[in-house]
Amino acid sequence: MRSVKIFVIAGAASLLSSMALAADMAIAPPPMPYAPPAADFGGWYLRGDIGMTNQQLGSLHTTSIDSVNANFPGSLQNHGLGFDSSTSFDIGVGYQFNHWLRADITGEWRGKANFHGSQSIGAGSAFALANNQFGVDNYSGSKSEAVFMANAYVDLGTWWCVTPFIGAGVGTSYNRISGFRDDGFTVTGGTLSNSTVYGDDAGKWNFAWAAYAGLSYQVTQNVAIELAYRYISLGSGTTGTTRDFNGALANGLGDPFVLKNITSNDLKLGVRWNLWSPPAYAPPLITKG
Repeated sequence: MRSVKIFVIAGAASLLSSMALAADMAIAPPPMPYAPPAADFGGWYLRGDIGMTNQQLGSLHTTSIDSVNANFPGSLQNHGLGFDSSTSFDIGVGYQFNHWLRADITGEWRGKANFHGSQSIGAGSAFALANNQFGVDNYSGSKSEAVFMANAYVDLGTWWCVTPFIGAGVGTSYNRISGFRDDGFTVTGGTLSNSTVYGDDAGKWNFAWAAYAGLSYQVTQNVAIELAYRYISLGSGTTGTTRDFNGALANGLGDPFVLKNITSNDLKLGVRWNLWSPPAYAPPLITKG
């Protein structure tokens, strides 16, 4: 009988101990899942941009212009030589190396920008006093470009899906001048004469470089919108042979007009499509049994 009581007491003690252990296990919080730090990643992307250009001209040259400037400094005055704004479109492919560095190659078409302005030689200038001649030339025409660039960008960190960035690019630009016209008049010894000179359409390849600054917004994991400012140097452009209204070579030489140091301040809005997705962390499955 006594052995039976001892067995019952021992069994009860064992049951109570098991219940207490089970209660402790139920109350204790589960261990926190471990999330490893995000690793660097890489992948290809496509891009497309539209923009508005604000272009500037450094200087206008031809044989007669350079002769006046060289022999009578200050006699030839420029008035409003420059371009109207135009639209630009580009597409490209790039590679995101990691969280802060990416690069792409783009092809861009910059639409026709009207060229305008004039040059004058005043009646009291050194040239007029030496040659008894003064007058004005009014210029018109248009310019367009095909630009191919290799660009690199540094992303400066992300806050609320917004990433500021800076960048630079080098490449080449094919600058085409079309519809160039020079309407002028001169007064020589009190006699007025008019002239019209046409420049044949022509294009020229140049070295080009650019600097960028902007913001990108991550719309989804694979789509980002960019708003960027770009300063770009496009080199120079030239007309073809110049001719008078009757087709004869202008000034007997037909020398072209050269538009030097063309630059532009551009505003661009673009979209990037990632062709990859960064790996997402998935905690391991916890099974019972």
